[in-house]
Amino acid sequence: MAPIVLSGLRKVYPGRPPVVGLEGMDLTIADGELVVLVGPSGCGKSTALRCIAGLEHLTAGTVRIGDREVQDLPPGKRDIAMVFQNYALYPHLSVYKNLAFPLKERHVPKAQLDAQVRRTAEMLELTPMLRRRPAQLSGGQRQRVAMGRALVREPLAFLLDEPLSNLDAKLRTQMRGEIADVHRRLGITSIYVTHDQVEAMTLGQRIVVMQDGRLQQVGAPAQVYEDPANLFVAGFLGTPTMNFVPGRVSRGQLVVGPVRLLAPGAPDGDVVVGIRPEGLVPVGATAADDECWELVVTHVEALGNENLVHATMPGADAAADGDRRPLVFRTPPRLLPVPGERVRARIDAAQVLLFDAVTQERVRLAAPVRVDEADVAAG
Repeated sequence: MAPIVLSGLRKVYPGRPPVVGLEGMDLTIADGELVVLVGPSGCGKSTALRCIAGLEHLTAGTVRIGDREVQDLPPGKRDIAMVFQNYALYPHLSVYKNLAFPLKERHVPKAQLDAQVRRTAEMLELTPMLRRRPAQLSGGQRQRVAMGRALVREPLAFLLDEPLSNLDAKLRTQMRGEIADVHRRLGITSIYVTHDQVEAMTLGQRIVVMQDGRLQQVGAPAQVYEDPANLFVAGFLGTPTMNFVPGRVSRGQLVVGPVRLLAPGAPDGDVVVGIRPEGLVPVGATAADDECWELVVTHVEALGNENLVHATMPGADAAADGDRRPLVFRTPPRLLPVPGERVRARIDAAQVLLFDAVTQERVRLAAPVRVDEADVAAG
């Protein structure tokens, strides 16, 4: 077990024009920490993992694992274990021999090898399949074997490149719990790559949100979700995604459609107003016009425990062609509007976030957005 320190990682793929896979990546992962790299396809997360593993040659930068710089060492000399999305199993070996292979290479005594293999197989529900070969397994079973082959040894670092992507939903949930449990017991420094927000939020002690080869934000999952640094992070994390509508700040007052709120410390100018679905609260027809948006329901996703209502709102600057802004909010199971119905939703001011309309960076306020109590009293 060892910390991992990444300094100035840069990876450029030759071509016309060259493609930048990583640009100036700096990150320190503490000894025993589980960090998740998350982002859309092509953001550089798998490239970073492969550079740490030695499967990609860096254009610039250093990788330190423990007390050694390893960027110039071959993968076999870095004392890491890696799980790939595409299994990478030995097709001519049984499940037992695939699991035993890394221990055999390290000359682990036979009795100890057998005990470790069987313990790992039991944890991953592979015991009935130990005599089978990979061709006789389902995709999910093969991925479990690949994970087991890495877990069966105790490397300095454990690297996982979207290992659950081929599993069904129920098994993904189970395997997330097992991975977290294994990490707690073994305390191996781990880097987990995924595009799945649920995996990132539930597994990572910290998450690293990436876009276009650059780090956008690093922090505890709840902190990144509640306090996004920019428009990309705010829109990427969360299901359904955050609602975004244009607004304008003038003399500390935020105007967004018919709603007016106080935004202490916000500079004058155009902003993007972000509010998560849970920040829009359906209200009755008697609510004041200046506190609510009137929306038209387009469709409803009834999930049993709640409904996700998709609606549109005519923009304040809507064009003649009927441009409308899509929004989504949650309702309890028994509140089920129908397509075409007009509904009213009040903004929960405490959940409003502001972003600069040009730079897309978060606008930091002197105090949270709030309702203007003077206007409320006057109304």
